[in-house]
Amino acid sequence: MPNIAFVNGTWSPLASAKISVEDRGFQFGDGVYELLRTYGGRLFHADEHLARLQLSAKEIEITLPYTPQQMEKMIRLGCKKSGYADTKVYIQVTRGIAPRLHSFPEKVKPTVVMTFRKFEPLPEKMQQEGVAVISLEDIRWGRCHVKSLNLLPNVMAREQALRSNAFEAIFIRDGKALEGAGSNLFAVFGKKIVTPPAGPYILSGITREVVLRVGKKKGLEIIEKEMKLQSLYAADEFFLTGTTVEVLPVVRLDGKPIGAAKPGKITQFLSEAFKRSVAER
Repeated sequence: MPNIAFVNGTWSPLASAKISVEDRGFQFGDGVYELLRTYGGRLFHADEHLARLQLSAKEIEITLPYTPQQMEKMIRLGCKKSGYADTKVYIQVTRGIAPRLHSFPEKVKPTVVMTFRKFEPLPEKMQQEGVAVISLEDIRWGRCHVKSLNLLPNVMAREQALRSNAFEAIFIRDGKALEGAGSNLFAVFGKKIVTPPAGPYILSGITREVVLRVGKKKGLEIIEKEMKLQSLYAADEFFLTGTTVEVLPVVRLDGKPIGAAKPGKITQFLSEAFKRSVAER
């Protein structure tokens, strides 16, 4: 029973899991989600992921039917059932099942779905050679710190990146680089590392927070401040962070080389430091 699902208390093979067509997640994207992973069977910062899930749900006035402790217990059970050493866990919580009306329904029970799949890491070649990214106008809503199910702008951005032979799309608003469609960004200028500050237009990733802590612990100068797209072109190094990409070097932006067009020393140092922090947990 490798790829499995949990839907409102019921476990099943992933392929046979079902939700109602009246579910507001399907009808409106009315819900929130989280992505967790395991390393060798160990959950990666589950408490921080579940705390963010709670905050996202609170922002859109959904009361989670389980406590973080109950949810973590179910996640651990799902990982055990799936049997993978490295598991990718998606949690999706919707407002629930109700007739299709835009206003919140009364006395509706939230839908909780969790899926468990084998985690497939990026090809090692991407880490060794770096990736290309493109920049796009940010057309998302004004509360990007909420990890909502409304991902259409992200889907469209990723598709445009794919068609441009790039790995990721970087959202730009008022000339400022914010984050990727599915990642956070960091740039290196000399010995200084800069990342856009957390706020309503950025979903501060758990991996981003870990990299910030690890980098500062190692004595690196990391500053959270606004970053213009034009300054990114002049960066010495550029990298992405995220649950699935970890610390991923970027070597081209909009077809232009970043620095020497190869992974830089600080990026490589942080990548190794991040991996050591995972192994030490």
